[in-house]
Amino acid sequence: MCGFAGFLDIDARTPDRLATVREMAATLVHRGPDDDGAWADDAAGIALGFRRLAILDLTPQGHQPMDSADGRWAVVFNGEIYNHAELRARLEPHPWRGHSDTEVLLEAVARWGIETALAACDGMFAIALWDRAERILHLARDRIGEKPLYWAEAGGSVVFGSELKALRRHPGFDGAIDRDALALFMRLGWIPAPHTIHRSCRKLPPGSVLSIRGPERRLRPYWSAMDRAAALAGSFTGTRAEAADRLDQLLRQSVGLRMQADVPVGVFLSGGIDSSLMAALMQRQSATPVHSFTIGFDQAGYDESPHARIVAAHLGTRHTEVRIGEAEALALVPALAHIWDEPFADPAALPTCLLAQVTRRAVTVALSGDGADELFGGYGIYRSIPRDWRRLERVPAPLRRFAAGLLGLVPAAPLNAVAGAALRFGRKRRSYPGYRLAKAAETLAAGSQPQLLGLHYSRWRGMPAPVPGAGAAATVFDGEALPLSVLADPALATMVLDALAYLPDDLCVKTDRATMSTSLEARLPFLAAAVMDFAWSLPTGFKMDGAVGKAVLRDVLYRYVPRELVDRPKMGFEVPVGRWLAGGLRDWADDLLSEDRLKRQGLLDAGLIAGMWRDHRSGRKSWQSELWHALMAQAWLDTVR
Repeated sequence: MCGFAGFLDIDARTPDRLATVREMAATLVHRGPDDDGAWADDAAGIALGFRRLAILDLTPQGHQPMDSADGRWAVVFNGEIYNHAELRARLEPHPWRGHSDTEVLLEAVARWGIETALAACDGMFAIALWDRAERILHLARDRIGEKPLYWAEAGGSVVFGSELKALRRHPGFDGAIDRDALALFMRLGWIPAPHTIHRSCRKLPPGSVLSIRGPERRLRPYWSAMDRAAALAGSFTGTRAEAADRLDQLLRQSVGLRMQADVPVGVFLSGGIDSSLMAALMQRQSATPVHSFTIGFDQAGYDESPHARIVAAHLGTRHTEVRIGEAEALALVPALAHIWDEPFADPAALPTCLLAQVTRRAVTVALSGDGADELFGGYGIYRSIPRDWRRLERVPAPLRRFAAGLLGLVPAAPLNAVAGAALRFGRKRRSYPGYRLAKAAETLAAGSQPQLLGLHYSRWRGMPAPVPGAGAAATVFDGEALPLSVLADPALATMVLDALAYLPDDLCVKTDRATMSTSLEARLPFLAAAVMDFAWSLPTGFKMDGAVGKAVLRDVLYRYVPRELVDRPKMGFEVPVGRWLAGGLRDWADDLLSEDRLKRQGLLDAGLIAGMWRDHRSGRKSWQSELWHALMAQAWLDTVR
């Protein structure tokens, strides 16, 4: 795992290219503390910078930027190619210089071409590849978006890198804020690709290649989650027991490949279904106790450590459990904005950071169960969204739109004011009936299941826009047509939409930034290409058995861990945001959400947000989710201004 940055001058000349790219890469030292490298070709206007976290081939032969054996290609590469040994065998004979997966990737590109080489890779990666012969820069990203890659037009140059902080160090970078993207963030709590918080900048979509030559920009997919799901939907025809056998085999293979490293490897263990299965499959393939890690919190409703302890004892792992006090957790909150580098409001970011810090004390690589819920039906929305959409479809669309229009005619402010007046007569909690009516109108107006899912993820529903003047940036929730084979299974359609947006742009972002902030590599076995393909081929009934999610995954887990040790309501990696805002974070929030400060910045609706903060602070109304989004936006602004 590493970090890289670079630029290609097209109509500009970056001063002292080598020094500039070194400065850009230096911002990524947390992603790669073990080695650094830089290279520039002044005649071509290209510069590549690199920071290395040594995982495979710890010798200098793994140094980057790396050239191909034929001298045509130069690469910087962040991630892992787990099947590099298989690809190396296919590429024989070849005079290998070392044992790194980077060298294998380069030779695969030289022999097979970029898209064929990437399609052959089982891994997580972001790549910048310079073709000396054609003078083309290629940027590429892994299938599901485990590894980040940003790029921007910067005053006659194209700049790129693993994190935005590297791009900001280029003298041509335009840091103007994209108000439309900020509005998306306030709605979702994360910014979906290709958008970023900066108007000039884009995230490279997962599974794609961007080729840049002069003024030409050619973006194309080499893999598509939607296309794979559409092609595979309903294709598995075996029994559930046969499905469990096959899934067990695929996961053992995926876990085994992701255990390969020349440094210590461990596993995140919460004691839930996904992490327990990861720990079990690792221990089954290890001759010594696997090192497992968990953190515990003082507040019982947020503490999974007792469950992790029981599973670890059953499996015989070498278990590390660290208790985190509230003061220690709160001390990290102001640093989150710098770590994530653009606004990000998933509250699970905080405990994930704390767990990564604990884990890095003992190992350099950790396996995680991320992705299982999205592939195997672990969330309640995979039942509720299809159910709610079926109910809406019973009412003809024109009638729904008419009803939504009528509700939209009811002004929210007077209704809210009448409800607020009740506070003068002894009512302690404030209600907002105007907002509730507007929210109902939005639901009735939903024209597709994707739009309904987008509403599920949205905050600020039925309320005034928190970013005045912002437009509506396009997302996968906007009702674009889904393939019929996917739409035929509404639960699958919801899972695939999550694989296109929530999984890469929230879950993978959370895991990558949290672990990389402490130079820890996280590996996600559930996101192996073969596992994803198999999940999409399964009947929904194998994933969701009545009210039980991840049914076939549980079948596999029970082969290794007794069900009584892991069967319990899903807890999730949550933190008590509302209580913290009323307590230890109150002064911090007071400063960030002051009406004067919001007015000076001119980005968020100062009156709206300051009023919500007064409501929340007084206990009249909980706005913890909406305010957390606002606080993360404000905290991020502090890091760049």
